[in-house]
Amino acid sequence: MRTILITGPGGSGRTTLAAATALAAAAEGTRTLVLGTDRTDSLGAALGVTTGPAPVQAAPHLTAWRPDAAQDFRRDLVALQDRASSALDLLGASRLDPDELTPLPGAEELALLRALRDAALSEKYDTLVVDLPPAPQALALLALPEELRRYLRRLLPPERQAARALRPVLGRLAGVPMPAEWLYETAARWDLELAAVEAVVADRGTVVRLVAEPGPAGSDALRTARLGLALRGLATDVVVANRVLPEASPDTWLAGPVAQQRKTLEEWREAYDVHTVAHLGHDPRGIDDLTALAVPGTAPTAPAADWPVTDRLGEDGVLIWQIPLPGAIREELDLVRRGDELVVTAGRFRRVVPLPSVLRRCTVDGAALRDGELRIRFAPDPGLWPQDR
Repeated sequence: MRTILITGPGGSGRTTLAAATALAAAAEGTRTLVLGTDRTDSLGAALGVTTGPAPVQAAPHLTAWRPDAAQDFRRDLVALQDRASSALDLLGASRLDPDELTPLPGAEELALLRALRDAALSEKYDTLVVDLPPAPQALALLALPEELRRYLRRLLPPERQAARALRPVLGRLAGVPMPAEWLYETAARWDLELAAVEAVVADRGTVVRLVAEPGPAGSDALRTARLGLALRGLATDVVVANRVLPEASPDTWLAGPVAQQRKTLEEWREAYDVHTVAHLGHDPRGIDDLTALAVPGTAPTAPAADWPVTDRLGEDGVLIWQIPLPGAIREELDLVRRGDELVVTAGRFRRVVPLPSVLRRCTVDGAALRDGELRIRFAPDPGLWPQDR
């Protein structure tokens, strides 16, 4: 399945273009699902149908769905209370009734990730278009599965489950109760669910499409989003320049905005694969308006982002790990080696990355940022590297 994740700065028209992209894919005869994330039904307003917790048919071959975070939150918390019933009874805690539960911060993000996973595993669709939140929230959302899995592995390591038979004995010796079996089972289930979401996001059939209006604010947002996506190893296929004004217009007051857009587009085309979408003169509403936008197609246009390891042992005695970081600034870049992980900080973004197996037997020998690519040199550790006989 092809997955297109659409984001951009707030107010850039990303929801409208997500609807138009999904409609274009459906017009090609592919079974398409468009996922909405806004609390208000902006997706339905663009499509001309009402969307909600139940998927609806928006056009031939096109299904629209806006997951209900409150419903999912209530169901998950009630299930958690049932699993932890013995612990709650021991503490004398009273249970929460589903009717009094309201979603906590983060519930909407988790609901969207679950919907993304369910849609990918259902095999009902050929193309999935996701209207992500504005870029800053979208980048945090896309990082969530990997980060949560890492936290779970650190707090509840899977290998400790093998010692579950000893927990009652250890609990008596320590004088405190040890984690119950349901806690490890819950952690294992969450890890499996998060792994499924992470696989969808990291799949080679998944790309991110950035939407922005040509202008200084749009340029800053694109530069930041592109760096954050690159650090996550996510591929960007095209940048959609939205609401582009006509060059030839009888309105003289448009001369300034048109000139600014023209200059911005020239700069963008030097750095991105740009597709322009004309301003219709009104807010697009309904199938006809969405079709008139002429959005880019859904065929793959960009290879998946790779972080290759180059063998230069023969020439320089090092291995080089190449990490594309377009837009990164040397002064805002930081690297910390911690065991078998590398903590990479680029501007406002940070990622803890497991080292490839061959690099775990090496020491860091230096790093350089050149032409938007971070190159980290690793020298073999004599105590760990295989020696020639």
